[in-house]
Amino acid sequence: MGWNSWNHFASTVSDAVIRGQADAMVSSGMRDAGYIYVNVDDTWEGERDSKGVLHPNAKFPDMKALADYVHGKGLKLGIYSSPGPKTCAGYEGSYGHEEQDAKTYADWGIDYLKYDLCGLRPLMAKAPSKAAAHQMMLEAYRRMHAALRKTGRPIVYSLCQYGKDDVWKWGASVGGNLWRTTEDISDSYLSMAGIGFGQIDLARYAGPGHWNDPDMLEVGNGGMNEDEYRTHMSLWALLAAPLLAGNDLSAMTPATTALLTNREVIAIDQDRSGIQGERVWVEGALEAWVKPLADHSKAVGFFNRADKTATAEAQVPLAKLGLQGPVHAHDVWKNKDLGVLPETVRVTIPAHGVALMIIRPGPAPHTQGSPPQA
Repeated sequence: MGWNSWNHFASTVSDAVIRGQADAMVSSGMRDAGYIYVNVDDTWEGERDSKGVLHPNAKFPDMKALADYVHGKGLKLGIYSSPGPKTCAGYEGSYGHEEQDAKTYADWGIDYLKYDLCGLRPLMAKAPSKAAAHQMMLEAYRRMHAALRKTGRPIVYSLCQYGKDDVWKWGASVGGNLWRTTEDISDSYLSMAGIGFGQIDLARYAGPGHWNDPDMLEVGNGGMNEDEYRTHMSLWALLAAPLLAGNDLSAMTPATTALLTNREVIAIDQDRSGIQGERVWVEGALEAWVKPLADHSKAVGFFNRADKTATAEAQVPLAKLGLQGPVHAHDVWKNKDLGVLPETVRVTIPAHGVALMIIRPGPAPHTQGSPPQA
């Protein structure tokens, strides 16, 4: 859980921006809700000196001092690079300098590395076969993993290669803690829904220490309405996805803060069992996704994907959710107990919206989940 600079700031990210976002992560309550990593994406890189050591550009005058500032807030600092000679934005990549760069990151106090395939693609295109290109990619990711481990510093290793070559099948074998399963998200319902609802059949590849990553959150960037952002948060939580906010934390509305810091939603995402939810029911534009939780209850999201303004009613037999009645239901977003359901869940859902529930066997009263430890 944390924040990444790219979705909102892109190439305008700077030392001042990162400090401001770290401040806002604390003052908004996001840190206390579990958001820890403050991640600098592309365009921070400067030039290498005569010894090959990479230095940040003028936007980041002292990366060690920035890390110290972020750490002083009880947060962690992340950074970005590429296994190729250049990054996506054309800045200096880590190709041929993996150990050197990893040592630099560790010396600065970096806690997270996003490693973006972009710059290696031109070299892969010159490989004699698709199999050779694939092997080149795996070896590049393994080299950086080995370099990070050699530093002795715990650094989260995020593979960003857009889900190519079924990365979920081999990401853990090259040291990845998380791996992107899709192309870049954008701040629209079409993009978010295409990515989120497209995570079918990937659950068996995720678990503690190695996660499917459907990309960063767009909540609060303005391209979707509140129902759509609520769908975004609910779906990512059910998917046990990394929660990396991508908005301007220093300019959040109360509604955005409430969406990002809802403790029950976060508890679903961060549930200690680490099980990724799956789709279990479809009827027209309506879907139900279920995530088993460690306390034997289930988080269930009922989604209305219809491109209309009208609400729709879902009537889902408990058996379709892997449950037998009676059960006790709790509406997460409304923070409302729904009582005992004997055989069927009936729920009204707005267009592009969601009803997110915790459903537990038997008629016992609901106990709200605890937030993750910061």
